[in-house]
Amino acid sequence: MNTSNAFVLALSCPDRPGIVHAVSGALVAGSCNITESQQYGNPETGTFFMRVAMTTTATHAEVRAQLAPVAELFGMSWELHSEGVPARTLIMASKSAHCLNDLLFQQRSGTLPIEVPVIVSNHRELAGLADFYGIPFHHIPVLADGKDQAEGALRDLLLKHDIELVVLARYMQVLSDTLCSDLVGKAINIHHSFLPSFKGARPYHQAHARGVKLIGATAHYVTPALDEGPIIEQEVIRVNHARTATELAAIGSDVEGRTLAQAVKWHAEHRVLLDGTRTVVFN
Repeated sequence: MNTSNAFVLALSCPDRPGIVHAVSGALVAGSCNITESQQYGNPETGTFFMRVAMTTTATHAEVRAQLAPVAELFGMSWELHSEGVPARTLIMASKSAHCLNDLLFQQRSGTLPIEVPVIVSNHRELAGLADFYGIPFHHIPVLADGKDQAEGALRDLLLKHDIELVVLARYMQVLSDTLCSDLVGKAINIHHSFLPSFKGARPYHQAHARGVKLIGATAHYVTPALDEGPIIEQEVIRVNHARTATELAAIGSDVEGRTLAQAVKWHAEHRVLLDGTRTVVFN
């Protein structure tokens, strides 16, 4: 009996006529049934992006072999993924539990396609939450004179657990430029959308003191430029003068959790393609 396999193709290349025809033709010739196809051509950079989902009786290697000549012809950067395989994800957090809990709850509920073999924190407060979900918890303190050692321990975990994605779920430490560069396109961070205003401690209390009318959050890829990586998802909610600082912080926590989980979901489904300092999101 033939077994049906499901794959996702994600690609980018210089834009020119015939790309969609060539990709579709190669997939059809390889006995693939296209179930979803999205494309976008950036007129400013002249770059073409495409995501194709398919089912087929062919193997991963056979589909790759069918696509390889087309990829070479058009100078493509491309990846072929098995659809539905959870992304092996290491989550990092400090003391705030809301983003970590949202991710773990959705993962357990089956709505977030990730596998979490390990949680890392520079504090011990979230060990109980990790234990509740049955996930190993690693406390890696980050001392002023021991940041290199802490990052070395983190790199060991990335290798040991074959990690594909790192999620900073309110992890309140800055990663080194070297590690950020090594994780380009593979690490997602979340922060409130007040930046560059209201930096530092208690940003929602600072915002309340200034009478803000919008609460928001931004999920983006990690880069050496702090909080300036390519944006994946953002959300805003309108508030008014009657909200207390505590209420603003609670609203902000909800928005942060939703925004981060959505960004992680799109990444794990191979819907996000890097476009320089921006992203193309086929949602």
